[in-house]
Amino acid sequence: MAILALAGCRSTQEVLQIGEAAERNPGPCPRAFALFDASRLVEIRGDGKENFNNVGFTGEINAVRSLCRYFADRPINGDLTIDFALGRGPAATESSHTYEYFVAVTRKNIDVIEKQVFPLNVTFPAGVDRVTVTEEIDRIIIPRANDTTSGENFEIVVGFVVTPEQRAFNNDGKRFRVSAGQN
Repeated sequence: MAILALAGCRSTQEVLQIGEAAERNPGPCPRAFALFDASRLVEIRGDGKENFNNVGFTGEINAVRSLCRYFADRPINGDLTIDFALGRGPAATESSHTYEYFVAVTRKNIDVIEKQVFPLNVTFPAGVDRVTVTEEIDRIIIPRANDTTSGENFEIVVGFVVTPEQRAFNNDGKRFRVSAGQN
């Protein structure tokens, strides 16, 4: 509690040691989030029926965090951290899998400015059916029209690259979790 009290007595600029950016930043950072219908991935193998024995690899985006910096007429410089929970179901015969996820920068509720797809290579150790992975994207640059354009005008959207069937599965609220019924 003493640290918070001391921090309250100093300026943001002093506490964060970020120089003049603390005084000139025209607004908040872009909102970063996982797109609902692409935030989970369930691979159905075999005869295509949606039952647990046909589940191959699964994935879920657990958290998306971002920080940004901008001031004066400079672009927004952002960092992104994504936490994934990945699973290997009974129909997955391989120990390695490459997931694909995207990061897109959009004008808020308007259109995509840029989108990039990234591979996420995972090897499940023997006897392990789920792992967590944290990915970091350390340089997202968003140009601004002028020095009064706020980061609030943009969004950073992430998700798995999914098929139309996987998207429909997600939209229907269905899910298979490798950890279901376990603590």
